[in-house]
Amino acid sequence: MSASGTAVPATRGTAARSGVAATARGGWWGFLGSTVNAVFGYLLVALVSRSLGAHGSGAVFTGVAVFTILINACKLGADTGLVRFVSRDVATSGGRQVGALLRTAVVPGAAASTVAAAALFLSPSTATALLPNLASDDAVTLVRLFALFLPLATVTLILLAATQGYGTVVPFIGVEQIVKPVLRVLLAVPVALLAPGVLGLSAAWLLPTVVGAFVAWLALRRCRRTSRGASSGAEAALARRSFWSFAAPRAISSVFDISAAWLGVVMLSGLATSEEAGIYTAVGRIVVAATMLQLAIRLAVAPEISRLLALEDGRQACQLHRIATRWSVLLSWPLLVLLVSFPDTVLSLFGREFEQGAGALVVLCVASAVNVGVGSAQTVLLMAGKSSWHLAVTGAAFAVQVTVGLLTVPRWGVMGAALSWGAAIVFENLVSAALVRRHPGFTIVDDGYLAATAAGLCLTGALVLPVRLMAGDTAAGLAVGIVLGMSVFSISLWRFRTPLGMSDLVGVLRQRAT
Repeated sequence: MSASGTAVPATRGTAARSGVAATARGGWWGFLGSTVNAVFGYLLVALVSRSLGAHGSGAVFTGVAVFTILINACKLGADTGLVRFVSRDVATSGGRQVGALLRTAVVPGAAASTVAAAALFLSPSTATALLPNLASDDAVTLVRLFALFLPLATVTLILLAATQGYGTVVPFIGVEQIVKPVLRVLLAVPVALLAPGVLGLSAAWLLPTVVGAFVAWLALRRCRRTSRGASSGAEAALARRSFWSFAAPRAISSVFDISAAWLGVVMLSGLATSEEAGIYTAVGRIVVAATMLQLAIRLAVAPEISRLLALEDGRQACQLHRIATRWSVLLSWPLLVLLVSFPDTVLSLFGREFEQGAGALVVLCVASAVNVGVGSAQTVLLMAGKSSWHLAVTGAAFAVQVTVGLLTVPRWGVMGAALSWGAAIVFENLVSAALVRRHPGFTIVDDGYLAATAAGLCLTGALVLPVRLMAGDTAAGLAVGIVLGMSVFSISLWRFRTPLGMSDLVGVLRQRAT
């Protein structure tokens, strides 16, 4: 075989090893970011809930829900497009088309978010419809406050996605999971102590957007120093066509994705009460925190899978997907077991009135276990270029959530919202896993997956559940469950370290230490 023929396997082998290492590095950064985000996110929800009660906090988080849904709609799928196309371009041409890709992505996103902000600002009826339990003037002012920050927040997420394409999750995690959550709490504390109110605490949540935008710009500027030249006009036009043929379906599916997380808040605010919306927000915050490690691993693995598929190394991409799934299962399922076992105790930290959300917490934890168990199936679909498949799956799941929600929320309130979201989560993930098995042919079940299941679910549950039965849903029972669960978890982690792929994670730590 020629010299060029032997170079490809070497390049693929190196790419595969670097992909695992990059995912491991991203996993550790994700662990740090997830911890900080969970702690400060929990503190913020608790602070807002205790300062304003369930009614006032429901109004704040309804504003956050609408804001978050609109951001993801206005990105037009450009963020996922940048992760896929920038990573492929860097792998194949050294980043010559990155400038054209950025112009293609940022300008439409900025324009769409500006139009959406103007529409919110000029439509008082929208505000009163979203917040019927709030005074009319306060509702209009609150929605206009969120509208002011919409364009900046949208562009920030697009810029951060471009940095992910360069193979680093540090800017995204630094901004979205560390800087913003910490600043929100630091700003909210004096507001809650001196002048607690819906508008003041909403402003505390929004103001860190400015800092995040500046950091995102600096991070992308630093990443682009490694780019080689610029693409020609013909190359830029081809890049635009390819980009939007992928991003257009993702623009719609991203709305379904983020709407699924916040639809329950909006439906409860409109069909039930702001108090129930506040309780549901607290439940959702806990579930998101428990699965934040999976999100971090997805962020790290996405550009690496895209890069390996660009190099036509599907076997190594599949192996990377399997390793990432093991880590997600291993690190997330024990937390979900604890939450299912002690829901009242966990929710009581927000206030006694929030304990009525215990059943909803159990439902969403069970659904989230399915989400974690199938790994990054949705990410694989997108990085394989199947954004139209992903759109079909998320659209169907959203229809399931809306249908179940309309039937259950008016009757069962918070539990109905949880059932509707849980049904959508299970449906979307199982269908995505089946599609990924078809193309690009990825599977997850092997010895490592079974070992992760044993360590993350079976052994932890076997000790925690008896404690729950004996001690009850109490703080003491939770403390004992954490100690016993972590002890068995640590022992099993060491016992199954090879099939779990823990050597890759530990190896990255050793490299950083030296």
